[in-house]
Amino acid sequence: MGLGARMSTTIKAKLSRVLDKAEDPGETLDYSYQKQLENLQNVKKGIADVVTAKKRLQLQTDKQQQSIVKLDTQARQALAAGQEDLARTALERKTLIQQELQGLSGQIQDLENQQQALITSEQKLRTKVEQFRTKKETIKAQYSAAEAQVRISEAATGVGESMAEVGMAMQRAVDKTEDMKARADAVAELEEAGTFGDMMELGSGKDDIDRQLEQLSSGSQVDSELERMKAELGQGSAPAAALGAGETAAPEAAPTPESTAVPQNQEKEA
Repeated sequence: MGLGARMSTTIKAKLSRVLDKAEDPGETLDYSYQKQLENLQNVKKGIADVVTAKKRLQLQTDKQQQSIVKLDTQARQALAAGQEDLARTALERKTLIQQELQGLSGQIQDLENQQQALITSEQKLRTKVEQFRTKKETIKAQYSAAEAQVRISEAATGVGESMAEVGMAMQRAVDKTEDMKARADAVAELEEAGTFGDMMELGSGKDDIDRQLEQLSSGSQVDSELERMKAELGQGSAPAAALGAGETAAPEAAPTPESTAVPQNQEKEA
């Protein structure tokens, strides 16, 4: 098989499939019924034309018969008047008209036969059309019922196009939900592990040595502050060694009466 033949076969197959999908059995049956009605109307029109032609011939026959009667009367009158030649002429015309009447009678009979045949065909065609109409309505009802059953079955089983789309949308929603839960769990795990804190420190541009020095300086500052508070409360003096780099010793607090007073226990011992 050549390339052209294969392409032609493929195109015909695809076109046939498209037409099968687009074809509505109900519309096809209605169209066929309409065409049969048109054929029935054409048969009826043919019968009417035959009857009309027959009526015309019958009218012509009536006129010819009247002419025969008239010519016969004229021939008798001419013969009574002694005009034999005139009577002969009248009888000759009468004979011609009688011959024409025989031909008209045959034509009328032919038209009558055609009329009867058309009437018989019309009756048979009418019966077929009525039977087709009944069968058409039955097939349409069966098709509608089957179509409804298919739709109900597809909806119930979820194999219909709309249900398939709904199922796909639901699956996408489930996938997105699971992905979002996984991301939330990952964020919580990283936050618990302190990864976000390390990332923030990495973003500040400081290395590990800088962080240790800052922690040491911060600890020394806290110790110095604690010693200073103790000195203010009379519990000792802040040692200079505990001060952080770049700090000066805090001035000694002025003695208060409570701090200069000698405890009663020390007076008794003296």
